[in-house]
Amino acid sequence: MARTAGEATKYESAMLAARCAMSLDQSQTAAQALLLLQREFPRDPEVLYTLTHFYSELASRASQELAAVAPSSPQAEKLEAEAFEAQGNWDKAMAQYRKILEQDSKQLEIHYRLGRIFLSKNPPEPAEAVKELQEELKIDPTNASAEFMLGETARQMGQWDVAANHFARASKLDEGFAEAYLALGMSLNSAGKFSDAIAPLERYVKMQPQDAAGHYQLGTAYARVGRKGEAERQIELQRQATTESQGADRHSK
Repeated sequence: MARTAGEATKYESAMLAARCAMSLDQSQTAAQALLLLQREFPRDPEVLYTLTHFYSELASRASQELAAVAPSSPQAEKLEAEAFEAQGNWDKAMAQYRKILEQDSKQLEIHYRLGRIFLSKNPPEPAEAVKELQEELKIDPTNASAEFMLGETARQMGQWDVAANHFARASKLDEGFAEAYLALGMSLNSAGKFSDAIAPLERYVKMQPQDAAGHYQLGTAYARVGRKGEAERQIELQRQATTESQGADRHSK
């Protein structure tokens, strides 16, 4: 694969190597072939299908091996809890996460996951979620996702200033956290702090120029501080982004 010059030969070789390695349970060889396909043919439909199928199979094999070699480890128990969570079986997932905390009260991300479950319940339990997320931050003050979820909880309750503080901290903890900038700008807009909303929203639309929501929020902030021309430009970009998104949806169908 590495030495061949022809694209067609490289493609076929890598595909065959991945399939043979998977059938022989040679995970490292399979991964090398898949990485080559992903790098050289990133938009090929068959490559994308193969990546999805084989990476899923590799993950399944790794989880089975983890269960076999260390069934009572926190990692195995966390994997089981995540499976319950993915199924929407909140009670079993929570019981499993609690079991992990009984073994090690300082395990990272467990309180965060419990908080997320409380927010996913029907009806949600925001007060319990806040407790868990705050516990997570006591263990790991750098958890940007926990800060973000605290912000989301406050935003859903209309606590704009509280939400903005959490979103601001999340964006500082992880400068690449695009959603935190959008949520911060939206919260500041809702609080009537339009001039403060401009900077995070400008940051967001640079990171996610295809998102119509970012352009709409930024256009609103510009309009409310009297920057009419820039507001109109953002509304036009919102229309373009919406049209492109709708076109992509029709094409995918």
